[in-house]
Amino acid sequence: MPLVYLIAGEESGDVLGARLMRAIMARRRDITFAGIGGSAMAEQGLVSLFPIRALALMGLIEILPKIFELRARLKQTVADIEARAPDALVTIDSPGFTLRVLRAIQPTQVRRVHYVAPQVWAWRESRVRHFPGLWDELLCLLPFEPAFFARHNLSARFVGHPVMESGADAGNGERFRNQHGIGADAKVVTILPGSRRTEVSRLLPVLEATMQRLQDRVVPVVPLAGPVADVVRQHTAAWSIPPILVADAAAKYDAFAASSAALTKSGTSALELALAEVPMLVTYRLHPISHQLAKRLTKVKYASIPNLLLDRPLVPELLQADCNPERLAAELHRLLTDPGTGMAQRQGFKEAMNMLRPPSGTPSECAAEVVLSMLR
Repeated sequence: MPLVYLIAGEESGDVLGARLMRAIMARRRDITFAGIGGSAMAEQGLVSLFPIRALALMGLIEILPKIFELRARLKQTVADIEARAPDALVTIDSPGFTLRVLRAIQPTQVRRVHYVAPQVWAWRESRVRHFPGLWDELLCLLPFEPAFFARHNLSARFVGHPVMESGADAGNGERFRNQHGIGADAKVVTILPGSRRTEVSRLLPVLEATMQRLQDRVVPVVPLAGPVADVVRQHTAAWSIPPILVADAAAKYDAFAASSAALTKSGTSALELALAEVPMLVTYRLHPISHQLAKRLTKVKYASIPNLLLDRPLVPELLQADCNPERLAAELHRLLTDPGTGMAQRQGFKEAMNMLRPPSGTPSECAAEVVLSMLR
């Protein structure tokens, strides 16, 4: 039976990997899987080589204490791939780890797909020179990426963004309000602090203080991302305005439908909110040293993908020094009280989401066809 080896390094990649596995199995039932993933990929039958949380790190300062553990995990992964000799290897995002795996197995005959193009168009473009030969196929989530890689003589395919099949736009706000006893006039604010322990621990105290300073009476909701659920519960237990914690995607999307506004870290969560047409603020705070390094290397004007796609500041971005309770509370108040601001965001979201649709089918189906073409 053909073996497909998948590697996902964080929760978003785990979801992506699970959808890809489903799409592959819908076309060929004789495929087996191995590799590294989280709970979503486990539901599709993957037995992970080690827990995915070992790889869910971000930022130079956060990674340094784990450097020897990460090297050991890299050797363990490469040894497992060489021992299993899969028919295809699919590495999903997490370039700090997955590209090292691809480089280490270059001498083998394993066919390789890298799913989620490295965002070298945003920062450290010079890394492109190290990419030739790392993969047989590069799958892009953003429509402008193939042209960027073509300028560097690298072939790439746009397969659509997975947010389009997330279901983020299918929530039921009335159901959410009924389940939690929230009145029709109450304003719900969804707070998305991230899926990595380092970012959640850094952002949640700021977000709690923001809720305390907010002039408006709101009902805060915090979705629990699997790898950091315990951290979020711990940090929010003593909040003066206790948030509603939701633990699964369906409840999260119901909360989106009930929300007047959202406060989110930059990343995929901003796209989910855009698909659900929830007006939002984007915020983020790196370790100061990591931020100084990133600032020197970053080439793009915006941190959130909706703004990048539209090439305009549709969504306010409060980053680093601006990621403070006073600024966040003031901007959130404006979002909650100015109907025109929310309406303008919703109109922009429709435009941005149309740009993320794949050429045909769903993103996972497009990606599955590329993987299966290698097996044929």
